[in-house]
Amino acid sequence: MLSVVNADGTTETGSLIDDIVREGARRMLAAALEAEVNSYIAELADQRDESGRRLVVRNGHHQPRKVTTAAGVIEVKAPRINDKRINEATGERKRFSSVILPPWCRKSPKISEVLPLLYLHGLSSGDFVPALEQFLGSSAGLSPATVTRLTAQWQADHKAFSERDLSATDYVYVWADGIHLRIRLEEAKAAVLVVMGVRADGTKELIAMADGYRESSESWASLLRDCQRRGMRAPVLAVGDGALGFWNALNEVFPETRHQRCWVHKTANCLDSLPKSAQPAAKKAIQDIYNAEDKAHAAAAVKAFAKQYGAKFPKVVKKIVDDEDELLAFYDFPAEHWIHLRTTNPIESTFATVRLRTKVTKGAGSRAAALAMVFKLVESAQARWRAVNAPHLVALVRAGARFERGQLVERPQTTAA
Repeated sequence: MLSVVNADGTTETGSLIDDIVREGARRMLAAALEAEVNSYIAELADQRDESGRRLVVRNGHHQPRKVTTAAGVIEVKAPRINDKRINEATGERKRFSSVILPPWCRKSPKISEVLPLLYLHGLSSGDFVPALEQFLGSSAGLSPATVTRLTAQWQADHKAFSERDLSATDYVYVWADGIHLRIRLEEAKAAVLVVMGVRADGTKELIAMADGYRESSESWASLLRDCQRRGMRAPVLAVGDGALGFWNALNEVFPETRHQRCWVHKTANCLDSLPKSAQPAAKKAIQDIYNAEDKAHAAAAVKAFAKQYGAKFPKVVKKIVDDEDELLAFYDFPAEHWIHLRTTNPIESTFATVRLRTKVTKGAGSRAAALAMVFKLVESAQARWRAVNAPHLVALVRAGARFERGQLVERPQTTAA
């Protein structure tokens, strides 16, 4: 391939380095397609007709076509196969179909994944063409009509997600939170109710997502009952903020599940009730509670906090003392899991990106489109969620193993009768 290089290092199709990358990608793809066809023919070399001639042979190349890849748009001439074998079930000729480059393929799966990500991260449909021409050498089919089709597909994906069977998956821990976004849901006070969980193998997964009115008990109960109806078992521990709606619903649907209040929300709530001059010291005293060595030391830190602030700020002390059992529940689980269980950060960190996107779009236009947009963004973020520390201990928690000071307590051996 020869290219005319300008003084600034650019060519007619972009920069020289981009041309080299695209040409390298074109040659590698061509070589891979040739290898795939040669392997297919070699495997069927013994297939012959009555005259002894091969039934599967090469037959030139297909017409050139352009394929959008991460390296840009490249032109491909896929090799063609003449397969004379007959499918006994249908009576039709068998056909070779490339796994690398199917006949319908015009862009790589990676590019297809990029489309919703670009849209969800703030790029409007009208900006696709000029933006991606700089990177891919073409608009890559990213017209407003394409985005409209994608939105419809996202809504279908969210519907399928919301109806999937949960009986085959065991969620040992769950986080729950109501996220308020600037999107057009059915009610002005609507929130997106989110439940994430930790599977028995330690991996995190989005369990359910729906809109609800003001995080009410009815909205949360409806979501949890739906999860139960689809086969979800009661989790061992649920983590959430102080909103009573979720806890009331949890007691109704999964009464055996233990409660853990989020320390981030509790800390913010306490500090908001203190004068600014007292906030730094109070924050340090609160951190001493949830960073304590074990539950006994944490309980001692609660008493120290109550002694220090009880006289001047009794309402603030009451916020912690009244919820002490729920705030210290995480100490009864493996020490490796404490950092995951004492806050709802897994949900909050994920939805920071969602808030950024919904702030840009100024509303998704409809309830279904809004939820679909949020779902796809969370789905893309899910691939980057890391498993909890010491994932092998999650299954022991489900099995009822006991932990003291964060360490596994071996069950005493029963004496034979």
